[in-house]
Parts: sequence; C-alpha cells; structure tokens
Amino acid sequence: MIKVAKPGLLSTVQDLGRYGFQKYGVIVSGSMDPIAHRISNWLVGNAENESVLEMTLTGPVLEFQENCLISICGGDLSPSIDGQPVPLWRSVLVKKGSTLKFGGCKSGARGYLAIAGGIDVPLVMNSRSTYLRAEIGGFDGRSLKEGDTLESGVLQEDSKEMVEYLTPYLEDKPFTEIDWSISSEFISIHQTEKAVRVIEGPEYALFNEESREAFFENPFKVSPQSDRMGYRLQGPQLSLEQDRNMISEAVSFGTIQVPSDGNPIILLADRQTTGGYPRIGQVAAVDLSLIAQTKPGEELSFTAITLEEAQRLLIDREKQLSHLKQGIALKLR
Repeated sequence: MIKVAKPGLLSTVQDLGRYGFQKYGVIVSGSMDPIAHRISNWLVGNAENESVLEMTLTGPVLEFQENCLISICGGDLSPSIDGQPVPLWRSVLVKKGSTLKFGGCKSGARGYLAIAGGIDVPLVMNSRSTYLRAEIGGFDGRSLKEGDTLESGVLQEDSKEMVEYLTPYLEDKPFTEIDWSISSEFISIHQTEKAVRVIEGPEYALFNEESREAFFENPFKVSPQSDRMGYRLQGPQLSLEQDRNMISEAVSFGTIQVPSDGNPIILLADRQTTGGYPRIGQVAAVDLSLIAQTKPGEELSFTAITLEEAQRLLIDREKQLSHLKQGIALKLR
C-alpha cells in the first residue's frame, strides 16, 4: 500500500489506452509516453500494459506502507527516497516506512512510476486509464489527491524473484537498486534538438505554398495552453489556399490540425475521436514519446518523411524494444 502525502501537479493512473470504443465517442486516453510506460513495467516484472502512475512536471510525495518494487522512467523529476537520490530507468526495492519525493523537473515533462503488480484500480471498458474530462477510469476518474492510497495487484513470478533477490541488500537503507540500467538509446529526452518526423497529412496540399514551407522550415513553441488532449503551437500562422468547409474525420495520436487561427495543434493521448480542422501532418509513431517529454515553452521543429519511412522506423524500434524486453527478463531472473 502507498499513501499519497502530496499529489503533485497532475498525477494520474494510466495504462496503454482504452481501445475499441472510439466508434461510440469514447477516447483512447492512456500514457502520453508509451515507451517510458512499457519499460517501467518491464523493470518490475509486469506486463507492459499494467497501470502506472503518470506524473507531470511536479511529482507527488508517496509514503510506502510496505516493501515495494518500483521503477521510475521518463522525465527526470528529481526523485529521492528519505533524502537520497533515486536512479531512473532501474529496478528499485523501497523499504516499508520510506517516503518518495519528487523535486524540480530537470529534463523531460512526464515521469512514470511502475510498481510490481501494477496499480489496482477497477477496469472501465477494459482499461484502467484515467480520462479526466469524463471522470472515468483510474483512481475514481480523477488525478490523485492528498490522502489517497494506492494498492498493488498480484505480483508475477519475475517480480517475486526480484524482490527476493534485492531484499537482503536493503539492510538499514531506505531502498536498494539493481546494478544495471537501460541504455540511453531508448530514452527520448536525451535528444537535445527536438526534430519531430512528420508524414504529410490528408489536407497538406490544401495549404498555400508559404504555409507548407513555413511548417517544415520554422520552429514552433509549445504554448502554456496545452494539456493531455493537445499541444497548441505558436509560430508562423498557417493558411489554406482557399477557405473551405471540412467534414469531421478520424484523428489519432499525433495528428496535427490547423484551426482557423492558423496555429497548429498536435493531438495527444486525450484527443477527441474525430476532428473537423484540416490535417497538415501526422507525427510518426516513433516520435510520440519525444512530443510527450516536451515542456510548454520549449520548441519543436518538423522534418518530412514518407509513410514507408515511418513504418520502417517503427518496425526497427519495436525490434529494439523486443530485444530490450528479452534482456530485462533474463536479467530479472
């Protein structure tokens, strides 16, 4: 059991999404950074879709009522346990009675806390993800608040073996960690230049030439008026060759729409199911985690790639992640 002493800015329970209900108008939701989510679960012996705690910019203060195997991946929110810094991207066994705190956000925007067994909240339409606007899923359909308690689910064999292995090393320390970590090639926040690869959208050709050039040649700043539904971008205003009425069509994670004010919006995890604005581009799936780890005020630039290139990049990355998953499983044993 974990008690929430302070909730942080926005801490919600998320899995990889609520699929199969978009035709009824129910959004997918799920973690903003699916790579950090999956790896954090692997590090504690969970299935990759187990629910984790997504923390935005400022993390919570959590009190552990029992020994607990955790991992923290994604952005660096300066975690510490009883005043001692906690390494990211590692398996960590926390001693009963210890307190996990998060400080300033050093890099990235979102951290992911996985606990062995997952966070035990009810399934809503086959998912434990929180959708804040509809107040469904997660912990009572909302972000965490002071006084909440998080329960873990049933531990898998890999989790039990890791706890058994690390327990003798706890002794009088508040936590102990495994002596290996994840390679930086899987960590998107290490990229200093945020060049996002984009496929031309269905309405790309409807924009005037100046807008098409400006979209790929100029940086855009992420507006403070951004959230899990979408990032509003500030930069060159984009315009269609001529005004026209659009029929609402399907959108997905990473669709870049341009409303009438000319400022693009990147649709994210809590996006709507359809949209009626012209779609100038689609972020390649391999760069969605990079988007998720971008703070308001930071800049993004876009690079054009083909659909075939995006597919190849995704296949290559999934092969790498598959090898990583196998390697972690072997290490845990």
